[in-house]
Amino acid sequence: MSEALIKRIKELEADLEKLKSQLQERSEARDDVELMSNTSPNEDTHCKSNSNTSISSISSKKGNKASKARAFDFSANPRRHVALRLAYLGWSYQGFAVQENTDNTVEARLFEALLKTRLIQERQTSNYHRCGRTDKGVSAFSQVITIDLRSTQFCGGLGVTVPEHVVVGAKNKTNGSELPYVKMLNRVLPQDIRVLDWAPAAEGFSARFDCQSRTYRYYFPRGPLDVTLMADAAKRYEGTYDFRNLCKMDVGNGVLQFERTILSASVEPVRPQLISGVDQYDLFMFEIKGLGFLYHQVRCMMALLLLIGQKLEAPEIINQLLDVKSNPRKPQYSMAVDYPLVLHDCHFEGLSWKQETEEVTHVLSTLQQHWTQSAVRTHVLHGMIQGLEARGGASSNHCSLIEGSRQRNYRPLLERPCCESLESRINHFVKRGRLEREEGESGGEMVLRGKRSKHSHSSPGLPAPSEMPSANKSTHQQAEPLLTGE
Repeated sequence: MSEALIKRIKELEADLEKLKSQLQERSEARDDVELMSNTSPNEDTHCKSNSNTSISSISSKKGNKASKARAFDFSANPRRHVALRLAYLGWSYQGFAVQENTDNTVEARLFEALLKTRLIQERQTSNYHRCGRTDKGVSAFSQVITIDLRSTQFCGGLGVTVPEHVVVGAKNKTNGSELPYVKMLNRVLPQDIRVLDWAPAAEGFSARFDCQSRTYRYYFPRGPLDVTLMADAAKRYEGTYDFRNLCKMDVGNGVLQFERTILSASVEPVRPQLISGVDQYDLFMFEIKGLGFLYHQVRCMMALLLLIGQKLEAPEIINQLLDVKSNPRKPQYSMAVDYPLVLHDCHFEGLSWKQETEEVTHVLSTLQQHWTQSAVRTHVLHGMIQGLEARGGASSNHCSLIEGSRQRNYRPLLERPCCESLESRINHFVKRGRLEREEGESGGEMVLRGKRSKHSHSSPGLPAPSEMPSANKSTHQQAEPLLTGE
């Protein structure tokens, strides 16, 4: 190898080291800027004087070349209890809630974003509650969580906890701008998970226990279905009933009470002005509003409506399955598939949602991109279908929205084998140690209570420890099931 070539290689290596050094310096500078974000530039002057401890502690860290290893001082910042409203497309995820056997959940991505933006220090101390837990493949337009986030409000405010060492001036009645929570999270979340808005909340406010109602929507095409019959049948769900025959009994996780209240249930066209009355490709939706829902309840309810729409079952089957005295055990049947289901709304009182116009536009643009791709693919498929129909092809009358394969000879639900009874499931989990019997206060009645494992905060069947009802919640709320979503 010539000396000139060796000399050139050494020069290139020196240049490479110089570039690496420049990149490292820029990275450290960005970290310092991020650390400074804990104080708003528009904050009141007097409030700034009260937060000098925080600012000086951050400024003193500038120039430290080991900035990446530097721990962020969460104790120097206020915390604020807030509600966040989320929209997500659940088709690529294994459900909303964190699970032990997979990290491909919406909640896992959400906490990655919360930690990356340093809005929380860790999940265990974040006072986290979720309104509902959607199942694998289910989407949401209005999922709500409550959580304590880092704040800039050193002068206090709704839901704000100021560090003890910070002295708040009595004359300060205004604060500067709060951290842009929506923008911060949306910049690091996947494109199919978006934060819509946020609201300050009182310290004891819980997304789970203070939710007034939840509304689900299930979309489906007309196909061969009698949608008028389905609409009439859906009204039979309204009221308070024991839904053990229209859900998956989650006894192992302590759900032993299956009475739920449905406020409204309907089957309606998605776009009434475009309904022709005969087109099998017209879209409809089953919309149901209730105080709370059991595991897989909505999909089981939809499965019955699809059977009724195909005239395989009479509408009376709903009343018969809701009569648990006459039919105490659930017939074996498949539920409706997951992807058409959406948690459309979670209703709360007393929250003042704060929207950022720029972010609303940004989220809208993202959803429009998703819609454009899906709509084009839909019409590509529709064009192919029309081409085959023009060649004499006959459309299938099979409904593809029920899991499993269709039996050649349909067997009515009440003639099918039944699942285990509630009593049998309870005894099964008592023997396995998942449930235990305790003597009631009267000394005679035996009360069953679920045992919580050391991993229960991330179990697919149990809420995080912070999701358990607090002492100031009512007895009715404490009796709520561990699963409140689909």
